[in-house]
Amino acid sequence: MAIRVVVAEDNYLVREAVVRLLDASPEIEVAGACEDFDSLIATVEGVHPDVVVTDIRMPPTGTDEGVRAAKQLRETQPDVGVVVLSQYVEPGYALELLDEGSERRAYLLKERVSDVDQLLRAIQEVAAGGSVIDPKVVEALVTARARRSDSRLDQLTPREQEVLAEMAQGRNNAAVAAALGLSERAVEKHINSVFSKLGLTEEPDVNRRVKAVLLYLADRPA
Repeated sequence: MAIRVVVAEDNYLVREAVVRLLDASPEIEVAGACEDFDSLIATVEGVHPDVVVTDIRMPPTGTDEGVRAAKQLRETQPDVGVVVLSQYVEPGYALELLDEGSERRAYLLKERVSDVDQLLRAIQEVAAGGSVIDPKVVEALVTARARRSDSRLDQLTPREQEVLAEMAQGRNNAAVAAALGLSERAVEKHINSVFSKLGLTEEPDVNRRVKAVLLYLADRPA
């Protein structure tokens, strides 16, 4: 069964481009397209999609409508996944998006739209209940945290830092192992060491671990 998607983007040309890209995939059914916060909420309530793909900035304020829509839908329609697209690396918005849970949430840079496979993977992941964070946003968080003089990241080995970055992208142990060429058992040991050194409570759920790692890296209390 195709994943039903609503696209929200105030720029007409970008909106049409995203709609056409998604329409070309047999795995996706575009159920609606809109240009601002109010029409997005109304469209979702009317067509009940599986996933929303939304720009982070739309009318009426042009600031954080995509994140606010994700938060509102978390309360009104928690089964709807949301992929937020941002033109810039804005870790603060990514953290705000995940503040109430990372399940069914993705934060990607708009440049990923040109790579339809990446966009499709993000849609599929959030539709299945997972989460995706753009690698560039993860890198910005890691870099900002590492610059602090009291950073606990200094305690991590280079391999543990690589594992941490993969975890923060929402990958499970098997995916981390495949990406880094390690065994799953080795990845599990690195993850246990990372959580121990960072003082984070170990969570069985991958999405919660992603949220905890991102919050820590941004130096916000979990």
